[in-house]
Amino acid sequence: MFENEAIEARYKNFELASIQEILTVFAQAPSGLNVTIPYKESVLPYVDELDPLARTIGAVNTIVFDGNHKIGYNTDVFGFQQSIKPFLTNQHERAIIFGTGGAAKAVAFVLQEIGIDVLYVSRKASGIPKHFDYSAVNSHMIKACKLIINCTPVGTHPHIDECLDIPYESMGIEHLAIDLIYNPIETLFLKKAKAQGASIMNGESMLKTQAMKSWALWNP
Repeated sequence: MFENEAIEARYKNFELASIQEILTVFAQAPSGLNVTIPYKESVLPYVDELDPLARTIGAVNTIVFDGNHKIGYNTDVFGFQQSIKPFLTNQHERAIIFGTGGAAKAVAFVLQEIGIDVLYVSRKASGIPKHFDYSAVNSHMIKACKLIINCTPVGTHPHIDECLDIPYESMGIEHLAIDLIYNPIETLFLKKAKAQGASIMNGESMLKTQAMKSWALWNP
């Protein structure tokens, strides 16, 4: 976008060993920041104000600077909302979300707002209703939930030979498999789902849409 619209700006990547290092980034006084895995939740104490939606979800992926005042927003919700619209059908009444991090929270919020029942799967079940560990994922669960969403980093480049350990053979043409990963464009998870006839979607559209929402917040 910067190149196409001749905007004099730079989008720089800051690799942090821990969330505490974000204070060094703040000191560089950027116009705004995006926050990605694994800091979307742990960044909350480092902002001065939370947008109501970010507070509800409990995750921040966009920070706006108003002088020294830092405001946390969540543009993942808008990004996922817009990207999933063309894919949903009346078959998608139940969803399984793999992962419980900041992105998963945004995805769950969108699905629940439109009335889709959500199950969560992570390495450890929390003991709360509808939250399971991987050992509980069986053929019946996959068949019953026509929307399968990977919100974990499993399968991200360079680990392209990795994927969620689930019964892919239980998927079919009524399933929609979504991977928030966009590198590679088609993860092993998506390839295995597609081989069973499922529709697939990666995270590229969500990434771009939330990015434009971030840009609008930085440049009101």
